[in-house]
Amino acid sequence: MRVGFRTVAVVIMASTTATALFLGSLKHSAAQTNGRYLPEYTSSGDLILPKNFHEWVYVGSPLTPNALNGGNAGFPEYHNVYIEPGAYKIFQETHEFPEGTILFKELQLALPGENPDGSRTEASGRGYFPGKFNGADVTVKDSKRFAETNGWGYFNFNHHEPKAPTAKVKSKDECAFCHIANAKKDEVWVQFYPLLDK
Repeated sequence: MRVGFRTVAVVIMASTTATALFLGSLKHSAAQTNGRYLPEYTSSGDLILPKNFHEWVYVGSPLTPNALNGGNAGFPEYHNVYIEPGAYKIFQETHEFPEGTILFKELQLALPGENPDGSRTEASGRGYFPGKFNGADVTVKDSKRFAETNGWGYFNFNHHEPKAPTAKVKSKDECAFCHIANAKKDEVWVQFYPLLDK
Protein backbone atom coordinates (compact mmCIF):
# COMPACT_ATOMS: atom_id res chain seq x y z
CA MET A 1 0.00 0.00 0.00
CA ARG A 2 1.33 3.42 -0.92
CA VAL A 3 0.96 6.37 1.43
CA GLY A 4 1.10 9.83 -0.07
CA PHE A 5 3.55 12.50 1.08
CA ARG A 6 0.71 14.79 2.20
CA THR A 7 -0.78 12.05 4.40
CA VAL A 8 2.57 11.36 6.06
CA ALA A 9 3.09 15.09 6.72
CA VAL A 10 -0.35 15.40 8.34
CA VAL A 11 0.31 12.39 10.57
CA ILE A 12 3.71 13.76 11.64
CA MET A 13 2.27 17.20 12.41
CA ALA A 14 -0.61 15.72 14.42
CA SER A 15 1.77 13.50 16.40
CA THR A 16 4.10 16.44 17.11
CA THR A 17 1.22 18.58 18.35
CA ALA A 18 -0.13 15.80 20.58
CA THR A 19 3.33 15.19 22.05
CA ALA A 20 3.82 18.90 22.77
CA LEU A 21 0.46 19.11 24.52
CA PHE A 22 1.22 16.00 26.57
CA LEU A 23 4.63 17.28 27.66
CA GLY A 24 3.08 20.63 28.54
CA SER A 25 0.55 18.92 30.78
CA LEU A 26 3.32 16.94 32.50
CA LYS A 27 5.17 20.16 33.23
CA HIS A 28 2.33 21.34 35.44
CA SER A 29 1.31 17.98 36.91
CA ALA A 30 3.32 18.46 40.10
CA ALA A 31 1.14 21.39 41.11
CA GLN A 32 -2.10 20.36 39.40
CA THR A 33 -4.03 17.38 40.70
CA ASN A 34 -7.69 16.82 39.85
CA GLY A 35 -8.19 20.51 39.12
CA ARG A 36 -6.42 21.60 42.31
CA TYR A 37 -3.32 23.74 42.62
CA LEU A 38 -1.21 22.07 45.30
CA PRO A 39 1.80 23.50 47.16
CA GLU A 40 5.15 23.40 45.37
CA TYR A 41 8.42 23.18 47.27
CA THR A 42 12.09 23.57 46.46
CA SER A 43 14.48 20.67 47.02
CA SER A 44 15.36 22.20 50.40
CA GLY A 45 11.71 22.33 51.49
CA ASP A 46 11.00 26.02 50.97
CA LEU A 47 7.53 26.88 49.67
CA ILE A 48 7.41 28.38 46.19
CA LEU A 49 5.23 31.47 45.91
CA PRO A 50 1.83 30.20 44.69
CA LYS A 51 0.88 31.20 41.17
CA ASN A 52 -2.20 33.10 39.97
CA PHE A 53 -3.58 33.60 43.49
CA HIS A 54 -5.57 36.66 42.36
CA GLU A 55 -7.75 34.21 40.43
CA TRP A 56 -8.57 32.22 43.59
CA VAL A 57 -11.66 32.56 45.81
CA TYR A 58 -11.54 35.78 47.80
CA VAL A 59 -12.77 35.33 51.39
CA GLY A 60 -12.12 38.62 53.21
CA SER A 61 -9.92 41.58 54.19
CA PRO A 62 -9.49 42.22 57.93
CA LEU A 63 -7.77 45.51 58.80
CA THR A 64 -6.03 46.63 62.01
CA PRO A 65 -4.65 50.10 61.23
CA ASN A 66 -1.77 51.61 63.17
CA ALA A 67 -3.82 54.61 64.29
CA LEU A 68 -6.25 52.38 66.19
CA ASN A 69 -3.45 50.35 67.81
CA GLY A 70 -1.23 52.89 69.51
CA GLY A 71 0.62 53.62 66.27
CA ASN A 72 2.19 50.17 66.22
CA ALA A 73 -0.22 47.50 64.97
CA GLY A 74 1.27 44.06 64.54
CA PHE A 75 -0.37 43.82 61.13
CA PRO A 76 -1.25 47.34 59.94
CA GLU A 77 -2.27 46.30 56.43
CA TYR A 78 -5.40 44.96 54.83
CA HIS A 79 -5.20 41.16 54.80
CA ASN A 80 -6.70 40.21 51.45
CA VAL A 81 -7.23 36.48 51.87
CA TYR A 82 -7.76 33.97 49.07
CA ILE A 83 -8.30 30.21 49.16
CA GLU A 84 -7.26 27.87 46.37
CA PRO A 85 -10.46 27.06 44.41
CA GLY A 86 -10.13 23.27 44.51
CA ALA A 87 -9.75 23.29 48.29
CA TYR A 88 -12.71 25.66 48.59
CA LYS A 89 -14.89 23.33 46.55
CA ILE A 90 -14.05 20.44 48.88
CA PHE A 91 -14.63 22.67 51.91
CA GLN A 92 -18.09 23.58 50.61
CA GLU A 93 -18.98 19.88 50.53
CA THR A 94 -17.31 18.72 53.76
CA HIS A 95 -16.91 21.87 55.89
CA GLU A 96 -13.32 20.72 56.49
CA PHE A 97 -10.10 22.04 54.98
CA PRO A 98 -8.56 19.23 52.90
CA GLU A 99 -4.90 18.32 52.87
CA GLY A 100 -3.04 20.64 50.51
CA THR A 101 -5.28 23.64 51.24
CA ILE A 102 -3.49 26.93 50.51
CA LEU A 103 -4.64 30.20 52.05
CA PHE A 104 -2.93 33.23 50.50
CA LYS A 105 -2.90 36.48 52.50
CA GLU A 106 -1.77 39.40 50.38
CA LEU A 107 -0.87 42.43 52.49
CA GLN A 108 -2.01 45.85 51.30
CA LEU A 109 -1.21 49.12 53.03
CA ALA A 110 -3.94 51.61 53.83
CA LEU A 111 -3.64 55.01 52.19
CA PRO A 112 -2.13 57.63 54.55
CA GLY A 113 -4.61 58.95 57.09
CA GLU A 114 -5.79 62.55 57.39
CA ASN A 115 -7.39 62.20 60.81
CA PRO A 116 -6.16 61.08 64.27
CA ASP A 117 -7.82 57.67 63.83
CA GLY A 118 -5.97 57.10 60.55
CA SER A 119 -9.03 57.59 58.39
CA ARG A 120 -9.22 59.84 55.37
CA THR A 121 -11.95 61.34 53.22
CA GLU A 122 -12.53 60.18 49.66
CA ALA A 123 -15.45 60.66 47.26
CA SER A 124 -17.39 57.84 48.92
CA GLY A 125 -16.94 59.28 52.42
CA ARG A 126 -14.61 59.00 55.41
CA GLY A 127 -12.93 55.69 56.06
CA TYR A 128 -9.93 53.49 55.33
CA PHE A 129 -8.84 52.88 51.76
CA PRO A 130 -6.40 50.34 50.29
CA GLY A 131 -3.08 51.50 48.87
CA LYS A 132 0.09 49.70 47.78
CA PHE A 133 0.67 45.96 48.09
CA ASN A 134 3.08 45.05 50.87
CA GLY A 135 4.12 41.39 50.61
CA ALA A 136 2.28 38.21 51.54
CA ASP A 137 1.85 35.40 54.04
CA VAL A 138 0.79 31.91 53.02
CA THR A 139 -0.65 29.03 55.05
CA VAL A 140 -0.59 25.42 53.86
CA LYS A 141 -2.34 22.39 55.35
CA ASP A 142 -0.20 19.26 55.45
CA SER A 143 -0.68 17.13 58.55
CA LYS A 144 2.53 15.14 58.09
CA ARG A 145 4.89 17.89 56.98
CA PHE A 146 3.70 20.35 59.65
CA ALA A 147 2.80 18.02 62.51
CA GLU A 148 4.53 20.28 65.05
CA THR A 149 2.09 23.11 64.29
CA ASN A 150 -1.11 21.03 64.25
CA GLY A 151 -0.97 20.36 60.52
CA TRP A 152 -0.53 23.88 59.14
CA GLY A 153 2.65 25.51 57.84
CA TYR A 154 3.11 29.30 57.90
CA PHE A 155 5.26 31.18 55.39
CA ASN A 156 6.22 34.83 54.94
CA PHE A 157 7.01 36.07 51.41
CA ASN A 158 8.19 39.50 52.67
CA HIS A 159 6.30 42.30 54.36
CA HIS A 160 7.20 44.58 51.47
CA GLU A 161 7.28 44.35 47.70
CA PRO A 162 8.39 42.53 45.70
CA LYS A 163 7.20 39.27 47.18
CA ALA A 164 9.92 36.70 47.72
CA PRO A 165 9.95 33.80 45.23
CA THR A 166 10.30 31.23 48.05
CA ALA A 167 9.88 31.15 51.82
CA LYS A 168 10.92 28.96 54.75
CA VAL A 169 8.35 27.63 57.19
CA LYS A 170 7.95 29.68 60.36
CA SER A 171 8.47 28.21 63.82
CA LYS A 172 5.49 27.60 66.09
CA ASP A 173 6.17 30.67 68.23
CA GLU A 174 6.14 32.99 65.21
CA CYS A 175 2.68 32.35 63.74
CA ALA A 176 1.03 29.06 64.66
CA PHE A 177 0.70 29.75 68.38
CA CYS A 178 -1.70 32.64 67.76
CA HIS A 179 -3.76 30.69 65.23
CA ILE A 180 -3.97 27.72 67.59
CA ALA A 181 -5.12 29.89 70.48
CA ASN A 182 -7.52 32.23 68.68
CA ALA A 183 -8.68 31.07 65.25
CA LYS A 184 -12.21 29.67 65.26
CA LYS A 185 -11.80 26.58 63.08
CA ASP A 186 -8.76 24.42 62.36
CA GLU A 187 -6.31 27.33 62.85
CA VAL A 188 -8.19 29.45 60.29
CA TRP A 189 -9.77 32.80 61.19
CA VAL A 190 -13.12 31.81 59.73
CA GLN A 191 -14.84 34.22 62.13
CA PHE A 192 -13.66 36.98 59.76
CA TYR A 193 -14.54 35.13 56.53
CA PRO A 194 -18.30 34.54 56.08
CA LEU A 195 -17.71 32.21 53.12
CA LEU A 196 -15.77 29.84 55.41
CA ASP A 197 -17.65 30.30 58.69
CA LYS A 198 -19.82 27.21 58.35
